[in-house]
Amino acid sequence: MAKAEEFINHNMEDCIENCNECHRICLETMEYCLRMGGKHADAARIGLLADCAQICQTSADFMIRGSALHQQICAACAEVCSRCADDCTALSADDEQMQECAELCVVCEESCAEMANET
Repeated sequence: MAKAEEFINHNMEDCIENCNECHRICLETMEYCLRMGGKHADAARIGLLADCAQICQTSADFMIRGSALHQQICAACAEVCSRCADDCTALSADDEQMQECAELCVVCEESCAEMANET
């Protein structure tokens, strides 16, 4: 039986790292938004941040395990990251936390889209 490391190439390693970073920033941003209150704590925004954190963790897990389904999970992750980036961008004016979240979501989106289309 092949070890998980044998399934992981350089692009996948980068994507796993990007997913882990996006997972972290989304959890941090969710906590930040709840502390800020008001428009930051909108239920849809908090739900989207939670969704993004979860799909990023799941995507990284699928790649680490060498799952044959990682491309489908990465495609879903790219979509959620895109939506989360757009949402964070809407509040990013003079808000470093929201800017950082949007930026890392875009990096993860692009990385996961690349993995989803890898042959």
